[in-house]
Amino acid sequence: MPSVAVKLYSVFFKFLLKHRLQNRIQTPLDESNPFGVTSRPEESVAAPNPSFADGVATKDIHIDSFTSLSIRIFLPESALNPPEPKPIDSKPRPRSNSKNVEPEQTEKLSFRRNSYGSFNVGADTKREESRRSSYGSDMDALNLRSDVYRGYAPVDSNRRKLPVILQFHGGGWVSGSNDSVANDYFCRRISRLCDVIVVAVGYRLAPENRYPAAFDDGLKVLNWLGKQANLAECSKSMGSGRGGGGGGVSVESKKGDGNRHIVDAFGASMVEPWLAAHGDPSRCVLLGVSCGANIADYVARKAVEAGRLLDPVKVVAQVLMYPFFIGSVPTHSEIKLANSYFYDKAMCMLAWKLFLPEEEFSLDHPVANPLIEGRGPPLKFMPPTLTVVAEHDWMRDRAIAYSEELRKVNVDAPVLEYKDAVHEFATLDMLLKTPQAQACAEDIAIWQKSDEFPNKCDVFCLS
Repeated sequence: MPSVAVKLYSVFFKFLLKHRLQNRIQTPLDESNPFGVTSRPEESVAAPNPSFADGVATKDIHIDSFTSLSIRIFLPESALNPPEPKPIDSKPRPRSNSKNVEPEQTEKLSFRRNSYGSFNVGADTKREESRRSSYGSDMDALNLRSDVYRGYAPVDSNRRKLPVILQFHGGGWVSGSNDSVANDYFCRRISRLCDVIVVAVGYRLAPENRYPAAFDDGLKVLNWLGKQANLAECSKSMGSGRGGGGGGVSVESKKGDGNRHIVDAFGASMVEPWLAAHGDPSRCVLLGVSCGANIADYVARKAVEAGRLLDPVKVVAQVLMYPFFIGSVPTHSEIKLANSYFYDKAMCMLAWKLFLPEEEFSLDHPVANPLIEGRGPPLKFMPPTLTVVAEHDWMRDRAIAYSEELRKVNVDAPVLEYKDAVHEFATLDMLLKTPQAQACAEDIAIWQKSDEFPNKCDVFCLS
């Protein structure tokens, strides 16, 4: 069972949340304003730090002039390491058998109550023994500092490419933010352990902006990643065209001249330098927390439908952490654990009423129930999906059932269920530093690193 401290904090948390939800239901709002809000006044916010002070550099970007949509980029210090040489044998590394778990990992994995599906642990998932902890004499070469911007600025000689994780925070549609203290801590942890660039999405909150605002924002960020990759490629082509010698005009030069006007028209500042230098959009993973998992699953489905139209962005996997699923026909856990910790069923019903428009309110809405008939695209085209659930979460069974449906059509969809855990046990502010929260993040990193995430677009894309 959860500790006494967790139980007491849950009572206090539910009292405040119920009061806030009821106030928002009773307060008339102007829902015609598309700009919206992405953070509440009561939310503790962490300032961005672009200088690798704790191993991860962060920056905030507002990417839509018509709404409040913003992102926070988390760049791990490992991006400064020299690019790894490409192996001669380019065949994908086979997944290792789960029996080859290191003793240290076995101890950490004991926090997991059960696992379903084909969760395999790679044999080479030990942490790097050495990590760059100081810049030394080459600080100026790695960080171009000026009076205007005192953060990390990549240079041409430092181009290690990392996967990109799009992260969607939780909060029951009506609270939470991508730059909150809790979400900032969680994303830094994921960025370090998974060795990835995390892009935390600050989507619009309800009831100021109801469905489909948050889902549109998630898809908009995915398309923004594609535009960034294309702009970076144009900028690179333009730069390569400036070189060369001799009297003739090279092919690269012509290509650069042809693309120069595109970059100049948008302006060089439109190209996000961290993503251009270190982001690999062909290895994009979606990670959603609670209601953010609903957004991640929606974005994954839209990516499947778009297929190669999203090139060079390819969604190769998704991680659903205690998804905010519900349905009109209750599951066993929805009956037995209806009054569970932090987010009970009655509280979540209020959140759904605030999120879905009145004319569309249904517990079997496609964004609420993943098991309804006719919810496209066919599940066999979905990317590999890791689902994290908690033993004392009333939404647990529906998430497990969704994973089972994915496995029936041969989608890699393991489930990790953590014993004595509650909803948001790995992301809630007071629980972030518990052993279970740390073990969960490490399990996600093990799964993410268990494959090289090759280009699987031809496997699960419709086009």
